[in-house]
Parts: sequence; structure tokens; C-alpha cells
Amino acid sequence: MVNYLTAQASGNWIAIVIIVIILIPAIRTTVKHMKGEGDCCGGPKEKVPKKKMDGPKLRELTVHIEGMHCQNCKNRIEKHVNELDGVICKVKLNKKIAVVSLYKDVDES
Repeated sequence: MVNYLTAQASGNWIAIVIIVIILIPAIRTTVKHMKGEGDCCGGPKEKVPKKKMDGPKLRELTVHIEGMHCQNCKNRIEKHVNELDGVICKVKLNKKIAVVSLYKDVDES
């Protein structure tokens, strides 16, 4: 009877160790995601090319953006807005805003 209980306890400890090994990466990923550091969006990570403008900044807009959760969300927004001529976009993920600097007159349509 004692050997059976010892074997059962050993089996329980093995199961606990396996569960902990599985949970540690899951908890780390969840914490990163909640801080906005992990990736929530599937697909490849977008690279944001550096963009510099010559001349004076004509205008700066701050845009509130809901639905951004990760670095990939931030990079996608910056990449696509920066494709516009005369525009530089910097996204602040933790504040859920994009700061858009205009260096040329941009058609608002």
C-alpha cells in the first residue's frame, strides 16, 4: 500500500512539473501581450523604414487610435501612414495615439 501511494505521489509531481513547464511560457507571453510588447496580430512582423523630411514641419496632428495591442499593430500603422508623401507618423502604443507630422500640404480626402 505504501509503495502505491509513493508511486502515485511521484506521478503527481511529474504532472505538476510538466504543467509548470507549459504554463511559464504562456504566462510570459500573456504578460508581454497585456503590456503591448507581444504580438497579437498574425503574420510577419512589419519593418518600419526610417523616414526624414527636409524643410519645416507645417502641422502636427495627434490621432487617438483604438484597437492597437502590440508592436506589430504599431509598426503597421507607422509603415502605411509613412507611405504618404510629406508625412511622418510616430505611434505611441501605450498612449494609443499616433503623432502625425506634415511637411507638405496633404489632401485630406
